[in-house]
Amino acid sequence: MEAVEEPRWLTAEEQQTWLAVGAMVTWLPDAIDAQLQHDAGISHFEYQVMAMLSMSPQRTRRMKEVAALANGSLTRLSRTVDRLDRHGWVTRRPDPEDGRSTLAVLTDAGWDELVATAPGHVAEVRRLVLDPLTRTQVRQLDEIATRIRQVAQPDGSRPTLPVPDTP
Repeated sequence: MEAVEEPRWLTAEEQQTWLAVGAMVTWLPDAIDAQLQHDAGISHFEYQVMAMLSMSPQRTRRMKEVAALANGSLTRLSRTVDRLDRHGWVTRRPDPEDGRSTLAVLTDAGWDELVATAPGHVAEVRRLVLDPLTRTQVRQLDEIATRIRQVAQPDGSRPTLPVPDTP
């Protein structure tokens, strides 16, 4: 008969921390989405897609790369690009270097929308996440979030942000 291992129950401090993390991961995305919906009528994921394209050479990138940078699946990205295309903000085109790939392109109208939306988004990110923390805590938060992501998604590397391309 195999011995059943006793679960490693959370200590009171660990439980308090877990509840705080749970509340943060539940409420923070909703707060960011609310600001972007109010100001621009877009979701945080849509904003991330446009932002990743804005920082890419010629505001263009392969769809699978955009999905990785925006932390979404290719299916989710495809639906999102459909919505952004209806607004005239993002288009698709075949990749001339790889016929199996599709490129997503941020249009001039998409760039203008992103430029108009970015100040409010950055202000909300600062208000909700960065301003309540010290510089040391911001660095620690980055390290903590990176370690947790590496465990939760061990096969995914931290995306390297594209170098911004100016219009």
